[in-house]
Amino acid sequence: MRVKSILRTVMLIGACTAALPALAETTIRLSLQLPLKHHLGQNVVDFKNEVEKNSNGEIKVQIFPSAQLFKDSEVHQAVTSGAIEMGVMSLAKLAGTIPAVDVFYIPFMFPTQEKVVAATAVDSPVRSLLDAAILETGARPLWWNAYGGVALLSKKKPIKRPEDMEGMKVRVFGKTLGEFTKAVGGAPVTMAGSEQFLAYQRGTVDAGMTGVSAVGPRKLYQVMDYLTLTNHADIEFITIINEDFWQKLSAEDQKIITAAAQKVELQLRNKIQKIETDAIADAEKHMTVIHLSDEDIAIWREKTKPVLQNFLDNSGPLGKQVIDAAESL
Repeated sequence: MRVKSILRTVMLIGACTAALPALAETTIRLSLQLPLKHHLGQNVVDFKNEVEKNSNGEIKVQIFPSAQLFKDSEVHQAVTSGAIEMGVMSLAKLAGTIPAVDVFYIPFMFPTQEKVVAATAVDSPVRSLLDAAILETGARPLWWNAYGGVALLSKKKPIKRPEDMEGMKVRVFGKTLGEFTKAVGGAPVTMAGSEQFLAYQRGTVDAGMTGVSAVGPRKLYQVMDYLTLTNHADIEFITIINEDFWQKLSAEDQKIITAAAQKVELQLRNKIQKIETDAIADAEKHMTVIHLSDEDIAIWREKTKPVLQNFLDNSGPLGKQVIDAAESL
């Protein structure tokens, strides 16, 4: 009898437990085309840890790195369609939809780290205009991921002045960077970052543009001899979330996610200068690094002036607003 009584008690407890409402848990899937060891990967991991800690595990963030689910060019569509909740993408990938985002690729528009920081700050007029335009597409920008400045790579000869690029086939990763190349007499060839190594190795292109911080991780020093620190453009990535999904979150969950986004954005922005300094020091062990003088930079600026007008012609009223905002910084 005692055994039966115990069994009845256990069954009763089990039935009562089953009748209790399940704890609410929100899972957010996030697409990242870079490996977790990359500084953008670490930035996303920091976000995941912050969100899960502050939500007591009620919000779970699943990261899919190295383009497991979507390539960089597919992230925006995947997020806006709801195929995935969040994604990290290059800001420049939106240039086909919002041409004004290419403002960061206008030659020497943001020549110093201080001006980049001012332009990308949460309350910056430049960023506010672009964030609003991106939100209209159905994707809410949560934070901007600092990537760093653009440099030139070459193999057979160093690039110091614009005339050194005359006749060169140059790897680029955006229309405005292509206009830069044309302005100095080169022929732009658009290709993904992952395709650079083989292109340089095989001589498909003579030179290339890349982020300074990518030289080491992609081992580009093995196939190129010179790195020229023009710093003529700034690379920005953004982390976006599906707007419909965002609106269905509770106000408390939105607060937790926003606070985490702001925290990790600031952390990376504060680190990027050291990341680039370390990357340059590492590159100097393997290749010739060319530092340009103020006179050199002035010549590059003059030669690439037409790129700005081309941008204004193709980016509409928003482009003009963004340029005015940038020049007011």
